Order: sequence, then C-alpha cells, then structure tokens
Amino acid sequence: MAQNSRLIRNLLYEVKDATLDKSIKNSVIGPYIMELCKKFQVTDAQLCRKQDEMVYLADTYRCYLESSRRYKELCEKYQGRGERSIKQTADMVGFKLPHDPK
Repeated sequence: MAQNSRLIRNLLYEVKDATLDKSIKNSVIGPYIMELCKKFQVTDAQLCRKQDEMVYLADTYRCYLESSRRYKELCEKYQGRGERSIKQTADMVGFKLPHDPK
C-alpha cells in the first residue's frame, strides 16, 4: 500500500506540473484521481478486473505525463534558434574565421 500511495503522490505531482496554474486544488482532475483511488481501494477484485489494474493505469498516466514534461524541457533546451551566421557557427565549434585576429 505504501508503494501505491507513492505512485498516487507522483501522479498528482505530474498532474500539478502539467496544469497551467500549477494547482491541483483548482483543477478537476485532482479530486477525480483521489475519488478513483478510494473507489478501487477495496473493490478492485470485486469488479472482475485484472488485479492491480488501477495501479497499472495510474503508473501509465504518470509515466506519460513525466515523459511529456521531459520532452518539453528537452525541446526548450535544444530548440533551434533559426539560421546562424558563419561567425556564430565557427564560434560554436571553436574555429576562427580567416579574417579574425588570432
């Protein structure tokens, strides 16, 4: 159960990070996730579902949100800045142009 609570906490963290105002309290998804967790806490096996299906779904959504966040971070970090001049490109790789002073 401790692992499940950690998973839910990580899922809520990723949801909070994905929202625009960075708040779970104002969003609809936070209370919905908590409601589903309480609903499936006891009745997971009674609903004729695969055992630990809710844990699997929560981990899948958490992984998706985390991967999306990391993808955005990488795109922002390595995003192209358009065309560079020859001098900027030479400076980037450590070369000097022939007309530059040594």
